[in-house]
Amino acid sequence: MPWEVSGVVEKRKQFLAEYATGEWTMSDLCRAHGITRPTGYAVLRRYAQAGQWGLEEQSRAPRRHPNQTPAEIEAQVLALRRKHPRWGPRTLKKILDDAGICCPAASTVGELLDREGLTNHRVKRRKVEPYQRPFRLVGEPNDEWAGDFKGWMRTGDGERIDPLTISDTCSRYLLRCQAVEKTNTEQVQAIFEAAFREYGMPRAMRTDNGAPFASRAIAGLSRLAVWWIKLGIVPQRIEPGHPEQNGRHERMHRTLKEATVLPPRANRRAQQRAFDQFRQEYNQLRPHQGLAMQTPQAIYRSSPRPYPARVREPEYDTAMKVRRVFKHGQFFWQHHDVFLSKVLYGERIGLLPIDDRYYRVYFATTPIARLDTRSLRIERLWKEDRQADS
Repeated sequence: MPWEVSGVVEKRKQFLAEYATGEWTMSDLCRAHGITRPTGYAVLRRYAQAGQWGLEEQSRAPRRHPNQTPAEIEAQVLALRRKHPRWGPRTLKKILDDAGICCPAASTVGELLDREGLTNHRVKRRKVEPYQRPFRLVGEPNDEWAGDFKGWMRTGDGERIDPLTISDTCSRYLLRCQAVEKTNTEQVQAIFEAAFREYGMPRAMRTDNGAPFASRAIAGLSRLAVWWIKLGIVPQRIEPGHPEQNGRHERMHRTLKEATVLPPRANRRAQQRAFDQFRQEYNQLRPHQGLAMQTPQAIYRSSPRPYPARVREPEYDTAMKVRRVFKHGQFFWQHHDVFLSKVLYGERIGLLPIDDRYYRVYFATTPIARLDTRSLRIERLWKEDRQADS
C-alpha cells in the first residue's frame, strides 16, 4: 500500500532514518509504516540514486505515449508553420498529407502549435448571424466576382498605396491584387479589362457603394457600372454600412493585410511584389476550409464569356421608345428636355410604358428609373418596381 498523501515526504525521511539504525528488518519496518516491501525498497533505491530529491513526489504520467506524434513529424509541422505563419492546423495538415507525410489530426497540430508558442489567440467577440443573401445565386465560378479597395496604406518611403482586389465569389480565386496610383475610373477600368481579357467575364459584379463603383447619379450608376452593363455584367452593390454582405472578399482582405501590410514594404515596387507573391500562395498553395480544403486554383476555371473585341451598344425591344442621352444628361421627350444623368452621356436608353402616365426607363436590360410624362420628371425606381420587373 502507498503512504497517505499528507506528509508523505516526511514519512519517507522517517522511514530512512529508522532503517539506518539497523534495529529494524525490512519486513517489520514496512509493516509498521503500512507499506509493501517493494515500496520500501523503491524508497531506498530512489534515495541512493537522487538523494533528497528522490523522496519528492514524481509524475506518474508515462514518459512516452504509444500514440505520441514522432519527433520528426513534429519538426516538419513546425518548420512549415514557421515558413507560413498564417496557415492554420487544417491547412498545415492538408499540405503535409498531400506531400505523403502522415500528419496527425488537425486538433493535435493545433495543440503542438500552441505548445510551441506559435498561436496568436484572438479575443472572442459576439458574432452577428451571417448575411447569406449575396451568395444565394452563386453556384459556379464566374457567376459573380467581387471587387473592392483594400484600405490604403503607406510604404516605408511614405508613398500611398491603394490596392484594388478582384476575386471570384464561388472559388475564392484572387484574380487581381494591384496597387493603383489613383482610384479613378480610367485606372480601375483598365485593371478590370485586363482581368476580363485573361479570365473572361462574370455574370455579376459585387462591390460597395464607393467611387468609382457607384455614384450619386440615378440608380447609383457610375461610368464603370455603365461599362459593365454594356458588357452584360450585372452590378450588385451591398447595402451601405454592411461589409458583411461581401464577407468572403472582406475575409480575404484580412489575410492579405496580415501577409503584406504588417509591416509595409520599403517602396511601391516591393509592395507590389508582396501582393503578387501573396496572390500566388493564396490561389495555388493554401487550401481553403470553405472549399473542402482545396485550393482556389483547383476549383476555378475561366469564364466561357470572352471579352469582346468591341463593346456593343444596347439593343431594345420594339415595344420601347429609344432615346439618346446628350452631353448635359438630358434626353428629348415630346419636344422637351428631361434630365436623367450625366453618367449616361452618349448612351441610348429605352422607355417601356407602364400605364398612360408612367414609363419605366431602361439602360440595356437594367431598369434604372421611372418617367412621369405629365410633370416630365425622372423619379426613383422603387425596390418593388424592380422586383416586379425582374
